[in-house]
Parts: sequence; C-alpha cells; structure tokens
Amino acid sequence: MRFLLNQDVYAVTARFLVNAGHDVVLVAQIGLSQASDEEILKTAQEQNRILITRDRDYGNLVFVRAMGSGVIYLRILPTTVNKVHNELVRVMETYSEVELVGAFIVVEADGHRFRKVSL
Repeated sequence: MRFLLNQDVYAVTARFLVNAGHDVVLVAQIGLSQASDEEILKTAQEQNRILITRDRDYGNLVFVRAMGSGVIYLRILPTTVNKVHNELVRVMETYSEVELVGAFIVVEADGHRFRKVSL
C-alpha cells in the first residue's frame, strides 16, 4: 500500500511499514514539514496515498469540511506501539487499498473504527 506519514508518526511505525513492504513517504521527505494539515491531506490525495497521522484534527477536515478521505488516525503511545501495529496490520488485511482511500480509520490498541466517507 501507498502511505504518506505525517511528521507526528513515530519513526518505529515508519520502519514497521517499510519493513512490511509498503511504499512509505514521510512529509519531511517531500518538503511538507511546515505545511498545513489541508496541504498535507491534498498532497496525499494527489499522490494516491493514504495519510497516516496521530493528529486528530484530520477528522474535522474529512467529516466537517469534506476535504477528502484516506486517513488512518493512530491513537498510539510508546506503551501501546506493538498493539497498535498489530491492529494496523489487521486493518490492512481486512480492507483493500481502494476501501482505505475512501475512509477515515481510527486505529487503537484494542481495535479500530472504519468510517466510509461520502463526498
């Protein structure tokens, strides 16, 4: 799968995704370290990537402002990294990339919530 990782995503999560064979780009690699959330989400959509973030503000952009979809929001702490990574794997095995691009997914240590976005 193709992912764009926001700057707030732990480096261990980036390595986890790369080691699992996914196409991962960090916002810093493409000059978006200081970009607005809107610009980052727009870039993810333009590049056909699913945005992975720890920033809950993206829910507002997706649902209230209808700025698109394809966001995985990680509710992760250093103490829950392994459990959240396991649940992230479950999400990627359960849903196709096409389904993920059209959704907002909250991934937590004890499960996930998948919401299809209707634009």
